[in-house]
Amino acid sequence: MKLVSEQASRRNVFFSLGLFQFLTFVRRGVFYTFMINYLFILMRAVTSTAMLGTLNMISSALGQNLLWGKISDRYKLRTKLIMIGESIAGFAYLGVFFLHRCLIDGGNSFAAGLSIIFGLSLLEFFWSMSDIGWATLLTDVTTLQTRGTVVGILNFVASLGRMVGIIYAGFLYHDGNGFQQGTIFYIVTAMLFTGATIMWLTSRFTKETATAEHVQSKEGNIGSEVEDALAHKNESVYRWFLISLIIIVLGAASVSQVFLLFLNLPEGLNASDPEMSLILTAWTVGGMVASLLSGRLADKFGRAMVILVGLFLAVLTPIFYGSSHSVLAMALVYSLNGISFWTIQTVGFALVGDLTPVERRGRLLSRYNTVMALSWGPAGLLIGGPIADFQTGSLGFPAQIAYVNCFLVSSLIVGFGAMVFFLKVMKRMKVKLND
Repeated sequence: MKLVSEQASRRNVFFSLGLFQFLTFVRRGVFYTFMINYLFILMRAVTSTAMLGTLNMISSALGQNLLWGKISDRYKLRTKLIMIGESIAGFAYLGVFFLHRCLIDGGNSFAAGLSIIFGLSLLEFFWSMSDIGWATLLTDVTTLQTRGTVVGILNFVASLGRMVGIIYAGFLYHDGNGFQQGTIFYIVTAMLFTGATIMWLTSRFTKETATAEHVQSKEGNIGSEVEDALAHKNESVYRWFLISLIIIVLGAASVSQVFLLFLNLPEGLNASDPEMSLILTAWTVGGMVASLLSGRLADKFGRAMVILVGLFLAVLTPIFYGSSHSVLAMALVYSLNGISFWTIQTVGFALVGDLTPVERRGRLLSRYNTVMALSWGPAGLLIGGPIADFQTGSLGFPAQIAYVNCFLVSSLIVGFGAMVFFLKVMKRMKVKLND
């Protein structure tokens, strides 16, 4: 009877996690798909709009590493951090909307744009408690044998939610009116409070599930023994994995903005808006497939080997951007890039979960979240943008050649990160994580 109760609790937890993940990525798709476009309407400056992702990343990193990770470890808070973070965000979104609307009504659109950027960045410091709560909760309720599969399924749900959000954003945006009139802000706020409610319901089941995992560990489960051994003996593996991941993420994300410009460039692909949509959708579909398959493969054949396949695709695909002369060819190549990104993210999270001991899980996952957040803006701001501008501004290269060279640099950087991963991570992994 007790076993049935524990299994029911697990099912309830995973259902709640899936529902929360879907809602989260619908919200992100609705809000962020056109946010940069709206900020440009208000501020008329590309550099200023690029501050949003960078400042958000810095604020999130500070919150997680200085405060929330430590609180999570000390008080073992998981669902409560998510509930509080989502609730704070709900009220803050309303505050940001009314402040920016007052500035617009006062005739200062640039200040209105800044209020959104700095308001959301300040919020991110507190909202990041939800990120660390989610990461630690997901790691707590999964085991070594199933973590890759569960994370893969949830990432598939995330990709599906993102697509739904992007579709709705197209109907809600209305050349900026969706933001200016508050429609998008109100919808996102409702989703945030709904997410907090889902986590409140989840908190009723997580304690029983966590206790069941603890009992399983004490009974001598071989997977738990391996997990404990990794936690104490492979800290160097964790550090080197993060170092390699920093290089990989910076290299892969450095051309995100350049790639979009290349698609529209007459000398580049010269794609229309519907054709661009097709290419970007192909990336998401590739990621959905990778999320479902990579987690299962990682559980079966080992994390490191599957990550290496993802890295191979991450190195290879940017090389073919410049030689893809049709929309279908580019869609195929970009779908492979989506496969690489979501393979690395899915299996990378599972690997980090395997290597983090429970007593330090919040702090260590904070570092992983910070590394992955480098893709939000800093990579393009620090690497891709300057390299492209230097070639076109100082060297006089045509934009098409400059962008293709950026793609090649991206491949080289990711290749270097892959070598670090192979030499410093795979070589040091003395225990098969999937055993």
